Amino acid sequence: MENTKPTKGAGGRKGGERKKSVSKSVKAGLQFPVGRIARFLKTGRYAQRTGTGAPIYLAAVLEYLAAEVLELAGNAARDNKKNRISPRHVLLAVRNDEELGKLLRGVTIANGGVLPNINPVLLPKKSNSEPKSPKKA
Repeated sequence: MENTKPTKGAGGRKGGERKKSVSKSVKAGLQFPVGRIARFLKTGRYAQRTGTGAPIYLAAVLEYLAAEVLELAGNAARDNKKNRISPRHVLLAVRNDEELGKLLRGVTIANGGVLPNINPVLLPKKSNSEPKSPKKA
């Protein structure tokens, strides 16, 4: 007779098939790497101890900010009739959004350029289409 009972492995584990591991990002429903952010929080020595929810929360915030910037930059690229997002589109997106502009106030985006702005004093004065003629009394 064959033994159909699975054999026990080391430490009382059952031998044979193992469950496929599920990442913390998948459990949290995020695209950003929760495990990597947890590692950076630990090795960065920002605090002696780090809670389990901290890297999840931070990954969610970073993912939201990235999605927001990418959406606005994609809109800026579409407005300029381009299919590819360039640093110029990122700069236009960030600077034209009030909250992102406040968040990234002191940040320089390489190859971003500047916002198009001409001082009204430098613009030519509006002239009437009819030439001025002296009034006859």
